[in-house]
Amino acid sequence: MVKKFLIERFSWIIIYCISQCLLLFIAYLDTSIPVASVVYIMFLSLFIFIIFVSVRYKKETPFYKGLEDWDNSFDLEGIPEAKTPFEKVVEKSIREQTVRQEQIVNENRMTLELERDDLLSWIHEVKTPLTAMHLMIERLDDERLKSELTYEWLRIHLLLDQQLHQKRISFIENTLHVEKIALEPVIFKEIKNLQSWCMQKGIGFDVNLEINQVLSDEKWLAFIMRQLLTNAVKYSDESEVIIRSKAENDHIVVEVQDFGQGISPKDLPRIFDKGFTSTTHPRQSATGMGLYLAKKAADSLMIEIRVKSKPNVGTTFALTFPKQNEFVKLTSM
Repeated sequence: MVKKFLIERFSWIIIYCISQCLLLFIAYLDTSIPVASVVYIMFLSLFIFIIFVSVRYKKETPFYKGLEDWDNSFDLEGIPEAKTPFEKVVEKSIREQTVRQEQIVNENRMTLELERDDLLSWIHEVKTPLTAMHLMIERLDDERLKSELTYEWLRIHLLLDQQLHQKRISFIENTLHVEKIALEPVIFKEIKNLQSWCMQKGIGFDVNLEINQVLSDEKWLAFIMRQLLTNAVKYSDESEVIIRSKAENDHIVVEVQDFGQGISPKDLPRIFDKGFTSTTHPRQSATGMGLYLAKKAADSLMIEIRVKSKPNVGTTFALTFPKQNEFVKLTSM
């Protein structure tokens, strides 16, 4: 703060130095003026100037120090009290801007919530004809046509589900319900939903759960598994997807391993970025949102997602669940 103050008052220092140099120059030109007296006057004026600057520093800086420490939130109580006229101008401007910004933020939040509610309502309404469509598809006799229509139906269903969770992810802390849940029903339900797609691509599942219970939120864990399994099926052909759970360093780890196309080393650090799609295996159907949303949901559940992959060998996603005592933070929400 001292450095900033001296830079702000640099003009004072320049004027003072110029005036002292001018006084010394006059004494040099006029021999009738004793140089010793001039030096004495300069010393006294320097002493007075230092005291003046020190006093001004103590008076002017507390307000601005308080502004530096203020967290720039909408809490106006944190703004220091203004004393000088200029400080009052600054304080008034900050208060007016803060109130205006708070109003804008509240209006935008209400607009977003209304849009979210409208979209969620629309998605739920769309699910009704989708369910009816699925029942119609099931009654078809032509197996090839049935398989193709089921696949397209599944794509629409997954995209709607992804959009639904994308709108809910901002408010995930308000919807979390952490409890002991069985992995097997969650995993098998997601596998069943992908059954027609897996049959079309010749993909099977090998499920080996050494540990069947984890502490988590069932709906969001199901969503995370859905994204990992969807990716495994999407980028694999005529192979198995292995799902296993185990204990590792007092943590429960669930792995999803496929033997598909794999992920390029240059893409690996970016797979959880919003909107990122593979540069080596571009697909028009890819949105780049699945893994991004899965990572955000996992972070809220304190689940660590790790990934290992080799091109044309396969990919393994590992979900590491936190220890039970680490869930105190979640259960207290």
